[in-house]
This record gives sequence, C-alpha cells and structure tokens, in this order.
Amino acid sequence: MASPKPFLALVHGWGMNARVFDALADLLAAEFEVRALDLPGHGGREALAENTLQGWADDLAQQLPDKATLLGWSLGGQVAMRAALDHPHKIARLVLLASTPKFVAAEDWARGMAPADLQEFGVALLADPQATLLRFLSLQTRGMTGQKALLQQLRQTLLAAPVASSEALASGLAILRDTDLRGELPRLAQPTLVLHGALDTLTPAAAGDWLAETLPHVQHIAFARAAHAPHLSHGAEVAAAIGRFAHV
Repeated sequence: MASPKPFLALVHGWGMNARVFDALADLLAAEFEVRALDLPGHGGREALAENTLQGWADDLAQQLPDKATLLGWSLGGQVAMRAALDHPHKIARLVLLASTPKFVAAEDWARGMAPADLQEFGVALLADPQATLLRFLSLQTRGMTGQKALLQQLRQTLLAAPVASSEALASGLAILRDTDLRGELPRLAQPTLVLHGALDTLTPAAAGDWLAETLPHVQHIAFARAAHAPHLSHGAEVAAAIGRFAHV
C-alpha cells in the first residue's frame, strides 16, 4: 500500500554515502516517506558502466516514484538538477543543499573552486584515496563553530558504509570538473528550495545567490553560521525549511 506521506529522496555528495542523512531523515520521518539513496559506486553499490552526470541522473530517476520531492547535497545537487531537467514527471519539487550549477571557477564564474585545486584532489586521490576523502571532509566544516565535532560526525558517516569505489570517486571528480548547468537552469520548471551556508568554502554562498536569482520558481535560505553541511550543523532548521516548502 502506498504511503499517504509525500515521498522525499535524499542524495549525498562526492565520496559520501546515504548514512550522512540519518539524522535529517529522523527529523523528517513524521512528515515524509524518506529514502536516502546511494549514488552509483558509493555505499556498497556497483558503479555504472558509464559514470557520467547523465548516467547518474537517469539512474536516480529510475528509483523515484512520480511527483517525488528530491533533495541533492553538493554533487548530489548537480545530479538532482540534471534529473529534474530530464525527468520532470518524476520530480515535483527540488531542494538544493549547498549545491552549485558549476563547481569550478572560470573567467565568467568566480563562485567556485580553482581548477588547479580540484586537479590537485585528483592527483592526491590516486595516491591515497582515504586521506584525500578525509581532507575533503575538513574543507566541508572549515570556519564553523564546533568544527571538530562536526568533522568527527562526517568521518563516522564515511566509515559507516563501504568506501566509494575508486572508479566512482574519479568519475565524481570529473563530473565536478566538467559540469556547467547555468545555460539550462532557467528552464527548470519545478519549485526549488535553495539552502546554503554562508561559511561554505566548497560551494560558496554566492553560488546559492546565483541559483536564487536565476531559477524561475525559487525560495532561498542562507544559514549564517553554516558551512558545507547545514543538514548536520543546523539539522532542525533545515528540516523545518523543507517541511514548510513541501507543504505550500
């Protein structure tokens, strides 16, 4: 029997797994049928034959019922945006958590990571995947009050499920390097909630501002004391914002 509650899918970011949403899912369970999903090659899933943004978005859409609400965090937000553009009957509402249309900076895009820094991650990943993942986690919490506790929470999540395959990690970095959704997002039809941390150094708050200015049906909330993981540092506020958005 179908649940009377609206369906909410949660999609994690690069190198992580669905367990990163355990606390948020608990907060939302009374209002939603919540499913935290692993990207291909993450959390014990096999990688796809073709690990591209398009492939991951199509794989995601196949796991959703029609008219789902979809939340994507960081890289997961880019997968969610691609899925919403290509499978509009599957996704009724979109929540973009610390995400961006373009992860790397360019001459016409100052709201991203320097390409050389991302390239450095790629080189380090080949040399020592686990150390690279842990470094990436530290960047997600930089500048926050309670950084050590939040970083420990992220590390525990990383170890709570099988580590992402090297193929999936490399493919995820390639997606982050190459994706640029700016030209397509003005036609995104779904109501969208943009949630961002003002202290985010990976997907800067300016990227959230751009989404809020560009998307046709958007609400925007910036958390002044949050960095790249508002669902962990400000879980109650994030859950409340999602609840309000989904029931308007």
